[in-house]
Amino acid sequence: MVGLRGVGKTVLLARMREDAEKTGIQTIQVEAPEGRSLPSLLAPRLRQSLLYLSRVERDKDLVRRALRALAGFATALKVKYGDIEVGLDLEPEPGLADNGILEDDLRSLFEAVGEACRAGDKALALFVDELQYVPEEQLAALIMALHHTAQRRLPVTLVGAGLPQLRGRMGKAKSYAERLFDFPEVGPLSEDDAKLAIEKPARDEGVQFEPDTLKQILTHTHCYPYFLQEWGKHVWDVAETSPIRAIDVEEASKLAIAALDESFFRVRFDRMIPSERRYLRAMAELGPGPHRSGDIAAVLKQKVTSLGPIRSQLIAKGMVWSPGHGDTAFTVPLFDEFMKRTIPGDDWRS
Repeated sequence: MVGLRGVGKTVLLARMREDAEKTGIQTIQVEAPEGRSLPSLLAPRLRQSLLYLSRVERDKDLVRRALRALAGFATALKVKYGDIEVGLDLEPEPGLADNGILEDDLRSLFEAVGEACRAGDKALALFVDELQYVPEEQLAALIMALHHTAQRRLPVTLVGAGLPQLRGRMGKAKSYAERLFDFPEVGPLSEDDAKLAIEKPARDEGVQFEPDTLKQILTHTHCYPYFLQEWGKHVWDVAETSPIRAIDVEEASKLAIAALDESFFRVRFDRMIPSERRYLRAMAELGPGPHRSGDIAAVLKQKVTSLGPIRSQLIAKGMVWSPGHGDTAFTVPLFDEFMKRTIPGDDWRS
């Protein structure tokens, strides 16, 4: 089982799902937005997978049992999680995933699903993006259920993606999570790989770059995969002839930054209240980070203790994370530069 974290995670998650499906693995993909429960996300997708299995599986009794488990699961937890909406194909089986306790019911449901998959010589992979938004109680239940299926060698597994605080949240939810999962980080590419990512697609189309233009792109993007995609797109659109020139990169950079400001960065900025924006603007004043809580408080001329609730809110919203005790870092690269562009000058200090 894998937990991905970092910029570019969503693209990698999609690619991993495509690769899994090519090998015959059945997949479920969901995104965990704020305000939605994990049972409400999983239940409809599990129903679809089980109905598919019912058409191809050799032991249809196990699929029907899994569908009855899903019916019991949805019915019992509907009281606690009112957002569960799923069609029920069979009546619940009394005592099967229906006691209303998420940890117990999800474990029983995954066990029934795993047994159905094994009977059909299939594997099921859950692909969950933005996993950091799953509440701790629900995250603990998911980890426990997957731990149980792993112990029983049932073919149900998880590939999750989230922001950098994901490892800590999963470890807090269940202490054995770090032993159960791998946590590769999707960070910046090496300079050589970043150059190849930009240069090779252009070269395949017969287009070259002038000397040092690739270095310009790497400087702007800090070699992060998503930003390389943005700069690559805009450079391609701007340049009219080969080789691509430094002036093309500079013009493309203006367009790429404007596009990021109005979409990638803006959607995050709009979720914050004024006090949270001031906190992030103070962080930006100090640079990319990470920064000590005391240094941020000094910029704001406030006590560290008074800023604790704001910092906690920003962590909960996925805007910052704590790479170490007392440290705070942006979850999104280049966000410090965006904050300075969006809130220029010193008026924010007052």
